[in-house]
Parts: sequence; structure tokens; C-alpha cells
Amino acid sequence: MLHIYNTLSRTKEPFKPAQPGQVRMYVCGMTVYDYCHLGHARMLVAFDVVQRWLRASGLTVDYVRNITDIDDKIIRRAVETGRRIGEVTEYYIAAMHADERALGVQSPDREPRATQYVGDMLDIIGKLEQNGLAYRADDGDVNYAVRGFAGYGKLSGKALDDLRAGERVAVGSAKRDPLDFVLWKAAKPDEPEDTKWPSPYGLGRPGWHIECSAMSKALLGLPLDIHGGGPDLKFPHHENEIAQTEGAFGGTLANIWMHCGPLMVDSDKMSKSLGNFRTIRQTIAQGEAAADQADYAVNPREAEMLRFFIVRNHYRSPQNYAPDNLVDAQNALDRLYQALLNVVPDGSPVDWNSAQAQAFKAAMDDDFNTSGALAALFELASDANRTRSAQAAGQLKALAAVLGLLQQDPASYFQCTTRYSAASLAQGGATASNELDAGQIDALIAARAAAKQARDYAEADRIRAQLREAGIELDDKPGGITQWRRA
Repeated sequence: MLHIYNTLSRTKEPFKPAQPGQVRMYVCGMTVYDYCHLGHARMLVAFDVVQRWLRASGLTVDYVRNITDIDDKIIRRAVETGRRIGEVTEYYIAAMHADERALGVQSPDREPRATQYVGDMLDIIGKLEQNGLAYRADDGDVNYAVRGFAGYGKLSGKALDDLRAGERVAVGSAKRDPLDFVLWKAAKPDEPEDTKWPSPYGLGRPGWHIECSAMSKALLGLPLDIHGGGPDLKFPHHENEIAQTEGAFGGTLANIWMHCGPLMVDSDKMSKSLGNFRTIRQTIAQGEAAADQADYAVNPREAEMLRFFIVRNHYRSPQNYAPDNLVDAQNALDRLYQALLNVVPDGSPVDWNSAQAQAFKAAMDDDFNTSGALAALFELASDANRTRSAQAAGQLKALAAVLGLLQQDPASYFQCTTRYSAASLAQGGATASNELDAGQIDALIAARAAAKQARDYAEADRIRAQLREAGIELDDKPGGITQWRRA
């Protein structure tokens, strides 16, 4: 049986959906005002693996991941660039989707936007008012009265008096208590008109936290089977969601709370606020991604390396970003692809009765232990290399598909360049300026074949040595076919 670590109970629990066989899963998504960085990539990939394994386990999944398309940061970006709010959000939504495609992240079943659910948010605020948990402040905002909700702090495990206000703006003097957070922000005269909605409280816009209470309730109902998000959302965002939803409707918001671990740079979490971030597209783009284009050309070898880098660590553990770690991930992924290059897979589905598949399943059922699941893949790669078994190679490819890995053609994979090797790292992460392109390589292979046909073996050996010097390895196959790959 699948066991999942529940942030709320602080223990692994057997996973039992409220409706047998059906999973209602809500994950907090992106605030679309800038490009996604590698910390965002970790969250996207982590929950993509979760939903893949739930489906592979025979469960029906309704996976909802929201988009925050109204927010202070979005408004600032619109004002700074002279664009309308919708222009800003549409651009960065398209950019986010391009990043997801590059990383093999499957689209959620539904992807609601906050601006589509303002009416639902106002309905919840009204219920909170009726229940004595919301009040209208002198500055026109509507705030949540935190001390009126007895369960506040149960997710983060903090005592109420130790907590600090959690909204994205400074605490205002109009609040009754510094812990109170905003549900509805009164419009200000200097704010763009497309950030203002009519409400019983006057023109304004929703606070950040209320959107997920509205969208999860409207689309999935209560209780959710799984509610997930990034490491920084446990407090205050998810704590506030619980207060809002359970304060308005009673009952339980979610049975299982999941949070992925942070991506670290040295001892700090990667984040835009610290300025220590690297975007997804900076890491996997083919050449320099155009700054004014949402979509971009992707290096498929590097893109899968980044996914592998994320998957090889357990989703809850802190993970350290460093160029050396990317190089190590590239080398490990190359070893798996080398097995598929050496032995053509037989195309068989997963044999769940096999020892390696059982080990894979046991790892994934233990709170999505992807590092343990990858160990089973490396065993299969070793078997395929040792025995030249097409079945072992087939099982390797089929099991890897559950993690979104090893689905490229191996020959094409190895013909892609990569910045993430020991040699390129020594050059500052750049590929050699004199690197041969595919056309030049094919021409040299053809010249070598002609030299061999003319029995000029010295020339054939010279060409092979020239290619090896350029980092190109040749593999002569029966029938006069030569495959090449970048070392």
C-alpha cells in the first residue's frame, strides 16, 4: 500500500482516498510575473511524479494546479513595463508552459486562474464575516481574525503567539491583531483599473491566500485527498488556507498535506528575493533563449538531465544546486541511455512480477522514494549491458517512463551537445567553440567509409582519431552502419 508523509500529522500514513479509487489533488502553482527558476522546476517535477505514480497505481486522478494571475508583484511588473495585467500574465503563463514541456511535466487536468474565481472568493469572505472570522478595517480592507480560529498553527506546528503576520505586504495599522491577514484589498487610486473588481466592500482585489480556498472548493469539493506545494507555502499560505476554508465550511480542507523540499544554493534557499536563482531556460536552452520570447529552443539532453537531477533526490529532502551536481546527473543519465544504445529494448510493458519492478514499486509506495526507484533502473541497465537482454532493456525503458525518463531515441540523445560535462565545466559551462556540428560529423563518417572501401585504412583511422579528438565516439554496426555519439 502507498504511504505518504503528511505534513499535518508529521508521519507517514497509508493513503486512502475519500472515494475509493479516485484522487482529488490540488497543488499551488505559479505566480506568473517572471520566468520559472530551478526551485520552481523542483516543485513542478515533484508533483508530476506524484500524479504519474498515482495513475500508474491504477487510481483515477483529478489533478488541479492553479495559476495566480493577480498579485502585487504582477501589478508592479505591469506598471514597470507599461503593459496591461493580462498581457503580463499571458506572456509568463506561455513561458511556464514552455518550461513544463521541456521538462516532460504533464499538464494538470485543470489549471484554474485566480481571476476566474473572484466571485467564489467573495462568497467565502461573506461566510467568514457571518461566522465572526472576518472584519472590515478602517482602511477598507477585509481581514481574517486569526485568533478567532482555534486550529490556527496546526500545520506549521507553531504556537499562535510565536507567529508573525504572513501576507505579502507589510502589516497595516488598521488590523486588530498583527497576525490577521488580508482577505480583500481595497483599491487604491494609483493602481491600474484592470486590478479592481466590484464587491460588497467596494472596488478592490482578493488577497493572495483566499484564491486557493475558493478554487479547491469549487473544483474538487471537500475534503481534498492531497494538497501540495513548495516548501515556503506551509506557512503562511497553507496555514491561512486551512483557516479560511475550515472557518467558512467546517470539516477538513485536506486529508494529506505534501510539501517538497527546498532547492539550496550553498546554505540559502534558491529564490528571486535573494537573487541567487537560475531560471529553467538559462539551464536547458539550446543557445541563448531570446529574452522577448515565451517559447524557446530546448536542448533535450540537458532538459532530461535537469529532470533526472530533480528526480534522483527524495522530494522532501533539501537538494543542493551546483554545476558539479548537474555534471554528475548528466553522467548518470548518460549511463542509463548507454544501456539502451547498446541493447535495443523489446518494447514490452512493465512486468510488475519481476524483482526490479517489485523493488521499484516498493520504493515508490514508500512516500514516492524516487532515489530507490532509480536504483532499480540502474540494476536493469547493468543486466542489459551484461546479458545483452532486450527484455531487460525493455523493462528499463518501461519503468523509466513512469518517472518521465528515457523516452528519447538513444542515438539522437547522444548526438546532442551538453554543457554539463567535466570538460565543458572547465570552460565555464560552455561547449567548445570548434565543436563539430551534425553535418560535419556525417561528412567525416562518409569520408571514413569511403576510405575503408578503398582499403585506405590509415586514412580511415586518421578520421576516427580526428573525431575522437573532437569528442565524437563511433560505433560500427553490422551492415556497414556507423553510429556516433558525443562523449
